[in-house]
Amino acid sequence: IGVGLVGFGLFFLLFGILLYFDSVLLAFGNLLFLSGLVFIIGFRRTFTFFFQRPKLKGTSFFFGGLVVVLMRWPILGMLLEAYGFISLFKSFFPVAFGFLGSLANIPLLSQV
Repeated sequence: IGVGLVGFGLFFLLFGILLYFDSVLLAFGNLLFLSGLVFIIGFRRTFTFFFQRPKLKGTSFFFGGLVVVLMRWPILGMLLEAYGFISLFKSFFPVAFGFLGSLANIPLLSQV
């Protein structure tokens, strides 16, 4: 259920951006993404992830952007959310890029 909610959330976010920052689709995508995250890792872990002391700045920008999108200022809200997302997940990016770099070692995929 959680992976599906995250997938639909990302779909609605992308669709909302493609439709010239439609605030309803963006807000719906944000809510689906966050609820999917709660279903995947649990409420307590989600709460402790977002409200760690070093990540409070990113959390405030992310949730502030969500509130601004809900107030129907989608471009400013998405900019705030993007900054918050980058500052929240900046420790995860090297792991993700390392994983993408290791995809070149798969025999069938390396030929492509």
